[in-house]
Amino acid sequence: MIDNIDIANVLFLDIETVSAKPDYQSLDDDFKELWALKARQFTRHLEGEAGEEELEQLYHDKAGIFAEFGKIVCISVGVVHRDKDDQLLRVRLKSFASENELELLNDFSQLIFKFYNNASKFFFCGHNIKEFDVPYICRRLVVNQLPLPNVLDLFGKKPWETQHLLDTLELWKFGDRKHFTSLKLLAALLGFPSPKDDIDGSDVGRVYWQDKDLGRIAFYCEKDVLATIQLFLRYKRMPLLEENQIAHVK
Repeated sequence: MIDNIDIANVLFLDIETVSAKPDYQSLDDDFKELWALKARQFTRHLEGEAGEEELEQLYHDKAGIFAEFGKIVCISVGVVHRDKDDQLLRVRLKSFASENELELLNDFSQLIFKFYNNASKFFFCGHNIKEFDVPYICRRLVVNQLPLPNVLDLFGKKPWETQHLLDTLELWKFGDRKHFTSLKLLAALLGFPSPKDDIDGSDVGRVYWQDKDLGRIAFYCEKDVLATIQLFLRYKRMPLLEENQIAHVK
């Protein structure tokens, strides 16, 4: 199927998320209790009452990956087109990054509504996009009371109705549902630059809350998108992009 997809009709994307609050102590009492319940679900050794210190560390390490306890601080997208003059592929990378999640999500969803809200024509591609990026975006759209674009609203959809979502992780699984392979590993294996040469996902919360460097997060997120595009090109047995084919736009 992927061989028949025109890369110009694919919107590549990646998101970066952080905890909703800078630390566990900033939560109100209700959310502290709810976090303790959540922590027990994914940390089986937490039987009974977990200590404040352990809950604080878990919140620091894990809250950002849950849409109920985190927020999106950056969505980066990439589009590819073929240059009419030299026939080389060109990619344009753009980030929606803001401390105001409502503003960020509104800007991103307006892009989708205006240009990509047609599942029969356009595709969305990311690494683990089906299990993480798309569900997270949709949940945060609901939290912020913003409308869901039809192409991202997967409620009640059959598997053949979601073929516009191209997950590069799923493509690598080849039916092996237990297998998880990071983008960093695939970059090393398939010979394209790693997106993790500065920070990785575990650093994003610190860079956001402590360093307050949203620009660094956006640049890292764009590198993830670029790596996903390179992986997609490898799947299609096409040449990788060179530096002169890549543009970062505001």
